[in-house]
Amino acid sequence: MNSQDIQNNIRVVCDDFSKEEFVYHFLLAYGISKTSVTRLKKGDFNLSKNHKEVLYKNKIFFKTEETDKLLSTIDAISKDQSILRHKPRFAIVIDYKYQQLVAQDLKSGATLDIKLDELPSHFEFFLPLAGSEVYSAPNDNEADRNAAYKMAELYDLLREKNPKIYDSKQHTHHLNIFLSRLLFCYFSEDTGIFKEESIFTNTLVQHTQDDGSDTHDFLHKLFAKLNTEKTQDSSDYLENFPYVNGDLFKDKIEIPIFSFRARKVLIELGDLDWKNINPDIFGSMIQAVVIDTDRSNLGMHYTSVTNILKLIKPLFLDELDEVFEKAKDSEKQLQKLIVRLSTIKFFDPACGSGNFLIITYKEIRILEIKILQRIIELTQASLFVESAISLSQFYGIEIDDFAHEIAILSLWLAEHQMNQYFEGQLEGYTKEKSIIPLKKSGTIEQGNATRLDWKEVCPITKDEEVYIVGNPPYYGSRKQNQEQKDDLQFVFQKNYKSLDYISIWFYKGARYIEGNNAKIALVSTNSVCQGLLVGLIWNRVLSLNIEIGFAYRSFKWTNNAIGNAGVTVIIVGLRNTSKKPKYLFKDNLQKEVKNINSYLVESTNTIITKKENPLSDFPEMNFGNMAADNGNLLFTEQEKNDFVSQEPEAIKYIKEVIAAQEFLNGKRRFCLWLEGVDKNEYSKLPLVKKRVDKNYEVRLNSSRPQLAKIPHLFAQITQPAGKGFIVIPRVSSERRAYIPIDYFNSNYKAIDSTLIIATNNSWLFAVVTSRMHMVWVRAVGGKLETRYRYSSTLCYNTFPFPDINPKQKESLRLYVFAILNERAKHTGKTMAWMYNPDTMPKGLKQAHQALDEAIEQCYRLQSFKNDTERLEYLFKQYEEMINKNSIFAKQKKIRKKKVK
Repeated sequence: MNSQDIQNNIRVVCDDFSKEEFVYHFLLAYGISKTSVTRLKKGDFNLSKNHKEVLYKNKIFFKTEETDKLLSTIDAISKDQSILRHKPRFAIVIDYKYQQLVAQDLKSGATLDIKLDELPSHFEFFLPLAGSEVYSAPNDNEADRNAAYKMAELYDLLREKNPKIYDSKQHTHHLNIFLSRLLFCYFSEDTGIFKEESIFTNTLVQHTQDDGSDTHDFLHKLFAKLNTEKTQDSSDYLENFPYVNGDLFKDKIEIPIFSFRARKVLIELGDLDWKNINPDIFGSMIQAVVIDTDRSNLGMHYTSVTNILKLIKPLFLDELDEVFEKAKDSEKQLQKLIVRLSTIKFFDPACGSGNFLIITYKEIRILEIKILQRIIELTQASLFVESAISLSQFYGIEIDDFAHEIAILSLWLAEHQMNQYFEGQLEGYTKEKSIIPLKKSGTIEQGNATRLDWKEVCPITKDEEVYIVGNPPYYGSRKQNQEQKDDLQFVFQKNYKSLDYISIWFYKGARYIEGNNAKIALVSTNSVCQGLLVGLIWNRVLSLNIEIGFAYRSFKWTNNAIGNAGVTVIIVGLRNTSKKPKYLFKDNLQKEVKNINSYLVESTNTIITKKENPLSDFPEMNFGNMAADNGNLLFTEQEKNDFVSQEPEAIKYIKEVIAAQEFLNGKRRFCLWLEGVDKNEYSKLPLVKKRVDKNYEVRLNSSRPQLAKIPHLFAQITQPAGKGFIVIPRVSSERRAYIPIDYFNSNYKAIDSTLIIATNNSWLFAVVTSRMHMVWVRAVGGKLETRYRYSSTLCYNTFPFPDINPKQKESLRLYVFAILNERAKHTGKTMAWMYNPDTMPKGLKQAHQALDEAIEQCYRLQSFKNDTERLEYLFKQYEEMINKNSIFAKQKKIRKKKVK
């Protein structure tokens, strides 16, 4: 049951409201079984003896009461041990007189106070009853964007004033360090690292010329002062600046010359409120400032906190939170958990500007604070402690020089922010801790993660606990440069050419965690769990005694930036094989499953490989005819008309061609079709002969000169003579709910941008155009960029379809005619228009939906609730049919031996 189903159920409960039945209908709406609800209603499962109450173990405590103080009632329930010992997840109190509902999540402490008719809008609050947890996180910060835009303005002005000095790699490195130092100064003067507020900006204003001519000299002196422990050689106006250390100001760099405008922007940057800057977000945005190709999308290059939490919560945070909950009443166990937190290593081998590491650092620090607060509650004693969490626990690899510098800086800034938060939350129990002089900021290695030994960057022993996180670069095989192709060859050595670049991180990550107390979770495009890539990468990974512990199915990786990026991604979490629960996530719903296969489906670890023949009782599918003619045998409609006007006798040799783009977009193409025509006959037509002769020359000088023997024919003819055929475009938009297909008679000639099934069986048309088939295609088929790439060997030959009787086939034929009739109502409209989700006619959509239901009835009588359920069923059907065919093949082999 998905979230939309539950919301619809709750609407029905409210629309058909019944005081006596409400609580039972409510539980049914969240998927509690009818049997359990019936027994609860009878009293078998109700642990409360009060007729106005329902206490259902591990689920809910429900009570009705007429009072204007429902919140007080809930508060009392949340402390009542006679109720809590049965561990209900929710307490719900309703006042039917005023139609008010108050509820509390007894695990998280969250409270809901609404009118009863508002319940459908708040249905997510109770999703844990359906076995789902809904994660939430704070919104990202507008202050980061404002600062990034202003920094971009400064960067452009400096490049304009200093056009020559930033052409070399060394000078670019200097500029990267320079920007990092500026960011540190702005952040420090607003957040208390520098004890005097606005000291950097005020000193800059007071001791530099308005025209900017001496600004670089001022910054040279300031940076030297910040790197100096003894202050006797510095200018008097720099005396109040502290010693920073940490190598941030160590190296002498070339500082750009400033103009009047550049100095002005430098001062305007100081006027921003840097207290509200989030290092995790800001670092990625500043990275975009210095990359010209990313500048148009400034503000889209950070990863939102919400999305990072989707990865790190199921990877380790949820488990740590559970340990905390279990240890809440034991100081000893709480202290033990702090020790554990202080020894875990966190590693991002494609860390960019460090946002995954920073959010992880913050979350671990927050958990530590909760533990210390609980220890204080238990012991009633004051604590004078520092955080046990150290930046030295955080490791990363980043190939880009500037991102590497920003990652180191951002971790320092995050540490300072969390120290301030630490002091605020434990006020009176801690001593002030300054981050300066700066200490080691984790191990952030600059280099190529595909070539480096990860265990040298982040060492691991059998006893150490390590979590690998990140969002590595994707790059499909067609978008890789030569260096990236070489990286794939270096890692995999063979069978690597079709792999996505991110495959390296999954494979090296699996090798890293193999046999160790470690796990890995990565964000990826969904292509690694589709089509041929599944066999190429996951056979390698899962053979290492590794399994998928959790996964998020496809979702939009969005953020709150202007222009909001939205790439479709998955999250895959890997671990050593274990009996611990596995979880699949979809639309923020969490589902516990027995196994997660390489397609992110609850099924066995079956990998769909190419089949040369159909698994089901289908006729063969072939490519359309291949011309290989350099255009000599093909015509546009205008070219065909001109040709026939000059040589009318040639019309009998011209056939209309079905090609994917023309088929989808309503255009027409034609060809010379000379199969079975004697050379002496077509040679009598000069223009026909001229085209054939040209094709002879083309093929003779091609990589396949043997084709010059048949210059009058298509290089490959796959279409049986005299037979109609179903045509399927090999590539189609992923936005379509259905790949458009059609049926043509033998007078048409398909070419190889299409696939064809030579058949008159309209029931097969129904199967191929059905939703069930599309679910399969999306899961196991390949992609060309983001578009569907239909394959006969992967999509058609592997599709599991049950044997059906003649009556069912006749029924499907009628549904096909209904679809064709609906199409006929829109003469002049293209297939692309009819199957565009924004313009698809209502009647056509309904005809397809009716066919979908009929196809699904061929599998089972019970309706499928969603595509996930359809796909899981198809995988089971596939396994059964494969096993059945395997048994049949063995029996056949045995019979042959006996005959011999």
